[in-house]
Amino acid sequence: MRELVLLSGKGGTGKTSLAASFAHLAAEGEIPIRAVIVDADVDASNLELVLEPVLLEDRAFEGGKVVVIDRDLCTGCMECMEVCRFEALHPSPDSPDLVMVDPISCEGCAACTHICPENAMHMEQEIAGSLYHSESRYGPLFHAALHPMQDNSGKLVMAVREMARAHVSGNGYDLILVDGPPGIGCPVISAVTGSDSALIVTEPGAAGVHDLKRIVETTEHFGVPTMVCVNKADIHPEGTEEIEAYCLERGIEVVGKIPFDDAVTTAMVEGVPVTASGNGPAARAIHHLWRRLIRL
Repeated sequence: MRELVLLSGKGGTGKTSLAASFAHLAAEGEIPIRAVIVDADVDASNLELVLEPVLLEDRAFEGGKVVVIDRDLCTGCMECMEVCRFEALHPSPDSPDLVMVDPISCEGCAACTHICPENAMHMEQEIAGSLYHSESRYGPLFHAALHPMQDNSGKLVMAVREMARAHVSGNGYDLILVDGPPGIGCPVISAVTGSDSALIVTEPGAAGVHDLKRIVETTEHFGVPTMVCVNKADIHPEGTEEIEAYCLERGIEVVGKIPFDDAVTTAMVEGVPVTASGNGPAARAIHHLWRRLIRL
């Protein structure tokens, strides 16, 4: 069993559209592959818009802890406000002689619980998001959603990957296909560490080349074998050549070049992978890329 993660140094490169096409080709392509699909972009999960999953399981995800005040014990001494470095404690508008907590500002440091002379403050686990196990039209899908203004997205990414791995264990699957988050932050690190290989989806242009270099440095840092696919490769041939030269210099294989194709937009509007909606230039290029990935 192999684990392939799709990455991009920035959003909007076509990574999720490509992941949806791979899921389709794994399930219904000329070379059947039993694949489990993971949407690891927990801050803005959208692979489900194309895969039409049926929810099977919904688990609460516990993030950090926030302080809770027992109003019956609080005497309004305000000593807690003096030690809070995050300005998360304020006088209550209803009772200015008592303290209230701003849960968004609270970082869970617990300093206030140690300073309170009345032991009126304690820490409680916070539900920061949800983990989902669904059955999509192309196989099992594991995805998640981080609640607004919550942190620990990296921890949630790791949790959804662990759910997928537990499902795969002993069930004869060939591949875990991970649609990773964009960028190079904590969620990306959680998505790429421990993977067998990474496919970076980029596009020609100054921003695409710049962000490609950042995400390549990330995968190389964690020792994950890396390949590159250039999307919309024909809209700026000089930029594509710059990407190919950079990859050649770093010993990275450019395994695919997908041309610009209006059919991709049409397929996304219809909620289907482009490989399932026709046989245009982009679909043919993705078929070729998929066959090449399987050989590799």
